Amino acid sequence: MPATPPFRTRTVTLAPGRSRPHDEDEWRGAIVVVDQGRIELRCSAGGKRTFGAGSVLWFTGLDLVLVHNPGPADAVFRGITRTAP
Repeated sequence: MPATPPFRTRTVTLAPGRSRPHDEDEWRGAIVVVDQGRIELRCSAGGKRTFGAGSVLWFTGLDLVLVHNPGPADAVFRGITRTAP
């Protein structure tokens, strides 16, 4: 019987100028790595912050509304979570 991998990875690609709504449950417990381009995190109070390739983030508990790609090229980021034992 093959062993279950200890981690699960999910990759998201956002085209330039595109946004995706943030779902807290979707990213709970995940470490998020920006692999390419830039992502802008927008919170419900109106604040925003941009992170580029190589950034390591945590989306949980930030009161985020959406993730936006402010750059001229695709933004690629991935969530890494542990699998259930």
